[in-house]
Amino acid sequence: MAQPTRRPHCGNARHFALAFALAVGPVMAQNPATQNPAAQLELPAVEVIGTVPLPGIGVPVNQVPGNVQSATGAQIERRQSLDLPEFLDHAFDGVSVNGAQSNPFQPDLNFRGFTASPLLGTPQGLSVFVDGVRVNEAFGDVVNWDLIPRAAISSVTLIPGSNPVFGLNTLGGALSVQTKSGFQYPGFSTRATGGAFGRRSLEAEYGGHGERVDYFVTANRFSETGWREHSPSDVRQLFAKTGFQDERTDIDVSLTLAGNALNGTQALPVSMLANPRQAYTWPDRTENDLAFINAKASRFLNRDVLIAGNAYYRKLDTEGFFSNINDRFAPGLPAGAGNRPAFNNLNSTDQRGYGASAQLTLLGDILGRGNQFNLGFSTDIGETSFTSLQQEAFFTADRGTAGAGPFTAATSVDTQNRYYGIYAADVLSLNGTLHLTLSGRYNRARIFIQDRSGATPALNGNHEFSRFNPAVGLTYNPGSALTAYAGYNEGMRVPTPAELTCADASAPCQLPSVFLTDPPLRPVIARTWEAGLRGAAGERLKWRAGLFRTDLRDDIQFANTGQAVNSGFFTNIGSTRRQGAELGGEYRAGALAFRASYTYIAATYRTPFTMASANNNSAFDADGDGVPDSIRVNAGNRIPGIPRQMLKLRLEYETSDKLMAGLTLLSATGQFARGDENNQDSGGVVPGYGVLHLDGGYPLDRGWRLVAKVNNLLNRRYETFGVLGTNFFRGPGNTFDATSATAEQFRSSAAPRAAWVGLVYQPDARK
Repeated sequence: MAQPTRRPHCGNARHFALAFALAVGPVMAQNPATQNPAAQLELPAVEVIGTVPLPGIGVPVNQVPGNVQSATGAQIERRQSLDLPEFLDHAFDGVSVNGAQSNPFQPDLNFRGFTASPLLGTPQGLSVFVDGVRVNEAFGDVVNWDLIPRAAISSVTLIPGSNPVFGLNTLGGALSVQTKSGFQYPGFSTRATGGAFGRRSLEAEYGGHGERVDYFVTANRFSETGWREHSPSDVRQLFAKTGFQDERTDIDVSLTLAGNALNGTQALPVSMLANPRQAYTWPDRTENDLAFINAKASRFLNRDVLIAGNAYYRKLDTEGFFSNINDRFAPGLPAGAGNRPAFNNLNSTDQRGYGASAQLTLLGDILGRGNQFNLGFSTDIGETSFTSLQQEAFFTADRGTAGAGPFTAATSVDTQNRYYGIYAADVLSLNGTLHLTLSGRYNRARIFIQDRSGATPALNGNHEFSRFNPAVGLTYNPGSALTAYAGYNEGMRVPTPAELTCADASAPCQLPSVFLTDPPLRPVIARTWEAGLRGAAGERLKWRAGLFRTDLRDDIQFANTGQAVNSGFFTNIGSTRRQGAELGGEYRAGALAFRASYTYIAATYRTPFTMASANNNSAFDADGDGVPDSIRVNAGNRIPGIPRQMLKLRLEYETSDKLMAGLTLLSATGQFARGDENNQDSGGVVPGYGVLHLDGGYPLDRGWRLVAKVNNLLNRRYETFGVLGTNFFRGPGNTFDATSATAEQFRSSAAPRAAWVGLVYQPDARK
């Protein structure tokens, strides 16, 4: 199979050496973190919520007007989660994941009907921050989950709604991750696991501190063959941090490095799901090489005034090799140049991001009322060089692509993002029980696009967007065991460079590679209402209940135009809505704990429109060429990819000597496939599912611990994602046969039952 030479991942070796030297600087006498204002900024407490991008003082949870959810790194560890999306899927209200790529490190994470995904072409509606830095990548606002090391996470907070303070892409929520430090996690810990799908993982971390200096480093080496054919993963992650702290000042410098190779396999036509392990076409490989350095500092000028800031540089080089069907193949003509059944795309996306932010926090009374005021600004610059090469190809007997000829240039484009924001947030205690939150942010975004090849000058463009987004909220605490809240907020998402370069209905592109023109797209505006109650009954029972509604104006969607599932263009489609309810609670009785979460989401289109969807069998001929190619979407039709109901149950048993067992049930109702926006395709919905996961740990001597995990305990067969496409492999043995190509629903199956065991060393001091 003719493929370009794979780039080695050892290029970051010198960075790993530098990181280790940085993290294990001078070792000083071990000493607990001093009790001073600056020390509190290192603590991972979850009863105080960070409601602004930079780490700071935080707000008591009973003053936050929304169903905010938090967890610590210890909770993620206890559930033995592979990565952050898996933990959120199992533990947080309103969160689900789908495996569109069938790779465990490349899921779409959905919250209340909004998505953070590593895949270009997916509308991104969640913002993600790591230590105050927005990590939605510059080119397409995608989120690469493989670049957030699980072992580096100290705490994670999910702030719901269109909170304007968190800036662009905060349509449905903001996810804020704080990383570990040596003050929090002194000593050494390691974990080795292995099991199903050839999975092997070795993870280690070490932290320490003196009186004022701390250091922390963690590294992870992960590999597996994958549960589907041709889907191996190779993950190398390193995170290092060193810091200085005295009575008023906290300074941290961190470095994240990664060199990952992730292979995924596409969704399968329903007619091929009898063998869900097979690949539709292959290979589909993504290689991410990251170097990310972040310096943040804060200082109390006095006990009521805190200044904080950060500066970062982020270098991400991504190479992708993707197999594709040539949907313009003419079976009646001889196979030759320009008429071969397949083609390969080789994409190179080199992104450089850098920026800075600053934040002022003022405490003190206003007219005798307690008050916290935050004022901040941020600058984020992203520069991207994107190159796509294309190669004609044939299919092998197992549907791999064999190159036929050289790679030729398809796209060569430079883009630059300049994002600026200034925000303010204030929490005023009107009395001892009533708290008012006011906030707002002004965003200004400029996006420059330049064609480097000279062949597609229509790509050249200069786009500018700006808006002020406000928010208001109230909380009422009649007693220590009850909080009532209500709030309204607005947010925005500007079109990404990837969307602007693929927005012409007359010149559709092949995602994620071939871009042709850049007609203007309008920014997406979100307006969210939320209200609810949360409370407790003694020490044993905690509960929550809430309602939410988010309306989007000028929502952006990818419209499929051809037989291939990734051929089309981005367009504004009018108004959409996500509304629903969340219910949850936790009950503890001795060693037993029971948790329950129920979410209802009605995600619908609110504006009628016509869109291209050639593979929908209810399509009509919109352009008069005799070929059905479009569908009519009506107000009230459900948005694809979003289950209407989700139920999560967790039963956990943990003794004082840390013997632990947990059983988790995840259940979701059916969802419509992408391409079935009118909800009329005969393929119907992707069926719902219910699946059980089991995890446990058994304490051994001297800090050692045996752990085990079983996913899909009952070996259920189910799918988490659907899209309409054309099945070209209807020949004998599912070989290529363009003459019998038929539109079908494609689905991505979840992994079958799988078990892993591991050995963990974790001294009592780190638990």
